Amino acid sequence: MKIKFLILLLAVCNAWHAQTGNIKDHSLEKRTYKEMEQDFYSGGAEDLNSKRYIAEYYLKKARAEKNTSEIAEAYVMLHFDQPLPVALKYLDSLQTITKNSKENIYPARTYLLRGNLYFRTENLQAALNNYLLGLKFAKEKGYKRQIAMANISIAYLNNYIGKHAETAKTLRHYAYNADYMNESERQLLKLNLADAYIEINKMDSAYILIQEGLQNAEKNNDKYGRHQNLGLMGYYHLKQKKYNAAIDDLAPCEKFYFDKNNQNKRNQNYTLLYLGQSYEGLRNKEKAIGYFTRIDSMVLKTNYLYPELRQVYMSLINYYKVNNDKEKQLYYVDRFLKVDSVLDSQFRYISREVPRRYDSPKLEQEKESITNELQNRKTLFYIVLSCLLISHLLFINVYFKYKKTEKKYKKIAQDLIQSVNENKADKEYEVKDEIMPLHLPEESHDDKTSKVISEDIVQSILKELEIFESKDQFLQKGITLGSLAKKIKTNSRYLSEIINTYKGKNFATYLNDLRIDYAINRLANDKKFRSYKLTFIAEELGYNNEQAFTLAFKKRTGTPLSIYLKEIENMKLI
Repeated sequence: MKIKFLILLLAVCNAWHAQTGNIKDHSLEKRTYKEMEQDFYSGGAEDLNSKRYIAEYYLKKARAEKNTSEIAEAYVMLHFDQPLPVALKYLDSLQTITKNSKENIYPARTYLLRGNLYFRTENLQAALNNYLLGLKFAKEKGYKRQIAMANISIAYLNNYIGKHAETAKTLRHYAYNADYMNESERQLLKLNLADAYIEINKMDSAYILIQEGLQNAEKNNDKYGRHQNLGLMGYYHLKQKKYNAAIDDLAPCEKFYFDKNNQNKRNQNYTLLYLGQSYEGLRNKEKAIGYFTRIDSMVLKTNYLYPELRQVYMSLINYYKVNNDKEKQLYYVDRFLKVDSVLDSQFRYISREVPRRYDSPKLEQEKESITNELQNRKTLFYIVLSCLLISHLLFINVYFKYKKTEKKYKKIAQDLIQSVNENKADKEYEVKDEIMPLHLPEESHDDKTSKVISEDIVQSILKELEIFESKDQFLQKGITLGSLAKKIKTNSRYLSEIINTYKGKNFATYLNDLRIDYAINRLANDKKFRSYKLTFIAEELGYNNEQAFTLAFKKRTGTPLSIYLKEIENMKLI
């Protein structure tokens, strides 16, 4: 879950990419707006001061000529490389002056630039809000390039919350199917696509793209691009546990990115992270801790946060715990808690808002497009007529099937309620016939448990799981294999293996079964709880929404929740 590379695409939303001479060779007074713009965006200006000079003169000339369109362009130039408050003021001015603009690029351009600005300063919530607004206005104007930029930006946020496959799908589409993208933009897309491929374990595809990036950088004498691809190759080798190869790739990147002319906090952080993890893989703890300590120092200076920091601080905490350095252990625990709180807030916001405000409208738009297409067909009338005839026949068939199925569901629900009622005293029950057994029979697990895990560890984890079950801790929202492993002071692999072996199911099924078993009993025995809205009940049981709960209930018991609740009332258990 990460966003490693700057979205350079948005920084030049509609910039030209022409090669020009050095700005010092020409007087600005004699240059056109387009020529100054080319110098600013293409690298004709050698440093920030030169770019600043161009932008300020550009604004002065545009104001003197009362050229609103060029004044707007000057504000765009001026907002680059400025502190956030200053940059936002320029973009606010841009929004004001383009309020009544007839150009297709506005107002979407302003929101996309503002989103990119927030993205660079790690305010992902504000970035998402602005990208969504930019996408909305770009669609209204039908501007394909801006639509692409917004979709690509949101894809990176999807990557942040772990939707790597969706990210890869979007990046692949625009990298190979968008003729309005130039070569440098396509190379950046492929760089990020390779990163997404590594996350979803498409290692061969990732390797091909990285090699292509390295060859392209060598061809164009692009040192920055070469080190970006070299750093990604290091990550590729790290994921394959080829630690020495990873270090060989990453060492030049460390030297390059910490040079004063090439500094970039993302590249610096991830280079140190991967070097630290590589040395950790080689069991060189001191070397790894050295890199992780440097990362913490950079975080304190820049406040640049990313999900992998959790791993960094856990390594630091465990190292000083083993070395019995209580002071440093306490320090890094405190740092972890602060960082984790911010990351968790960002993660929850993006996880909630992207599906609600991006995925759903996107599906609605696809649905609308399909509907319009069908309505425009001359044969629609005959299709509808045929569908009506068939639907009547299907309705009759479905009706009888429904009655049969409903009877089956009622029987399952009645058996389940009766079982709960019979075992009410000790709060245990056994689901019969069509209902899945709620507890597996005891069996010998010695042969199933990995020999790597000692018996003491197995028993310790089982004891913690017993506490986890008896105290209903499974009702907490957002429990993951990793978080539970951390809570009971073990690692995810051990916990997963023991749950699979001793519980006879994977972690997700184990957690879901505990929640549904709890729901079956409480709904039957607690009239007040039963009277609550399903949304509240689902949340109480640890589910994200009502739909997830109802689907899980049917999968576990074999009968819909609505029928189970109805049968409880009919049988009047309480």
